[in-house]
Amino acid sequence: MAAGSDHGLKRIVWKRIKDTIIADCKKSEVWKILILDPFTAKLLTSCCKMSDLIEERITIVEDLYKSREPVPEMKAIYFMTPTSKCVDAFIADFKPKPKYKSAYVYFTDYCPDDLFNNMKLYCARYIRVCKEINISFLPQEAQVFTCDNPGAFRRIYSPHSQDKRRTLETLADQLVTLCATLNENPGVRYKNDSNMPNAQTLAELVDNKLARHYELDDTGKKKEKTPAQLLIVERGFDPVSPILHELTYQAMAYDLIDIQNDTYRYRSKDGSEKEALLNEDDMLWVKLRHRHIAEAIEQIPKMVKEISASKKQPDGKITISNLAQMMKKMPSFRKQLNEKTIHLQLAEDCMKHFSNNVEKLCKAEQDLAVGSDVDGAKVKDPMRTLLPVLLNPYSKHDKIRAVLLYIFSLNGTTDENLNKFLQHVKIEDEREFILNWKELGVSIISSPSFFSRKPSRRDRSQEETYNLSRWTPVIKDVMEDAVENKLDTREWPHQSECPAAWNGSGAVSARQRNKTISQDDRRTGSRLIIFVIGGITYSEMRCAYEVTQAVKSCEVIVGSSHILTPTSLLEDIKALSKGPMETFTIE
Repeated sequence: MAAGSDHGLKRIVWKRIKDTIIADCKKSEVWKILILDPFTAKLLTSCCKMSDLIEERITIVEDLYKSREPVPEMKAIYFMTPTSKCVDAFIADFKPKPKYKSAYVYFTDYCPDDLFNNMKLYCARYIRVCKEINISFLPQEAQVFTCDNPGAFRRIYSPHSQDKRRTLETLADQLVTLCATLNENPGVRYKNDSNMPNAQTLAELVDNKLARHYELDDTGKKKEKTPAQLLIVERGFDPVSPILHELTYQAMAYDLIDIQNDTYRYRSKDGSEKEALLNEDDMLWVKLRHRHIAEAIEQIPKMVKEISASKKQPDGKITISNLAQMMKKMPSFRKQLNEKTIHLQLAEDCMKHFSNNVEKLCKAEQDLAVGSDVDGAKVKDPMRTLLPVLLNPYSKHDKIRAVLLYIFSLNGTTDENLNKFLQHVKIEDEREFILNWKELGVSIISSPSFFSRKPSRRDRSQEETYNLSRWTPVIKDVMEDAVENKLDTREWPHQSECPAAWNGSGAVSARQRNKTISQDDRRTGSRLIIFVIGGITYSEMRCAYEVTQAVKSCEVIVGSSHILTPTSLLEDIKALSKGPMETFTIE
């Protein structure tokens, strides 16, 4: 396994796959074919490489849905989701004539009886093993998971959706498989908000399904609650974080650069098109992704100079063309240097955007989000902060983001004000970008007499921050309060209690602060799992690592249906008006 995948969720998922699928198949010492559907292909790619599979005597990986040549002398492993489409494709491989000698079948989750009976009817004589292994989530990073379901946003929040309940049921099933993979039976809590009822619905579903799962456990013994908590919140609980321009490296890159499927495409100095995968196999990415861009820009050349010095290269200004020369001369350092070339290029791309317009936007955005300026003086007239943004030639999306931050800062605005904004931004025909936030339970239009209490925030006035990065995502307050047992039970009711996990011991003494504790040592502590309905941001993902690092005794894991960027969220918000919706299916 690559070093970056050697810890956290990815390592746990790969170990579970090895202990079930691989261990079963190793009993017969022959090479096998592995057949995957689109979801299990993503799942396997996220936690292992082809070389890992070859080590386990898997010689070919095939797509379940594509036509394949029969190999009647080989055994086939089927790893698939329990859907009728997958089961039909499986049956087609053995009826009327078998493509393979025998089949080892593994489902990601519980297989409904009708599908199971169908398989038995047509293929019983070929099936050697049929198991459910309870992994129907994607380990995105060491402490981040997704349900690989961006469409859940529209199905939950569109007023035209017919599938909200079924979507929440599916998310609940996926959350149960996450808990089972982590061997946790957590206490479940949710954010209580009458405008955001989905959190309570999902909490009830998860708690009931967890109880059923652990009653039916293979061991025959009912599993008691473990010292873990699962908190469920909705995207509307913090509308600010997904809209702000973030200046930490990962969040900034995904906001400003068109990175699709974690792949960064760029043009090298010789004009050729190149691409790089931004994942945990790239250790430089792991080191830099949560750093402020100012620190990342400073660190990358230093790291290159270290390599340069170790090979006695003449030290000079680091440029991409210099690096290309160094790479040719030092084959053994090619991979290491290639990573640094990529990040030099990516950081430069981020800074171009920053210098062009983001820097000027950030001050206004931070003042509106935080409610005070750099010196701590309260912003008395948010309109004066917003107007320069509207009068400058920024992009439509940037102006929409600023208008939204203004509205969020006041917990809503008047119809009259909103119409003026729409004219300024020239989106009179696309008002859904702003109005549809109400579907998430966020106040957009309010009457002058309307008063809404803004939630109190943790005091961070003593923390050192960059002037253009003063905002802290609300989820970080929640994480820290949960770890210190300070969550208000009226705001965060217990769907089910769990043993006292943290009992106020979240604070770290000065003696502990510098002690490095490995991820595995932390396993003796407790886990806090937070699930955000409606998408999670890169800045919120970063908070999970920051709190875990500060607390030591607790590992924070965060997840959602999908990871969002400001642009993707705005487009999803706008699309909520479209309808009617198609019925819900999972491929």
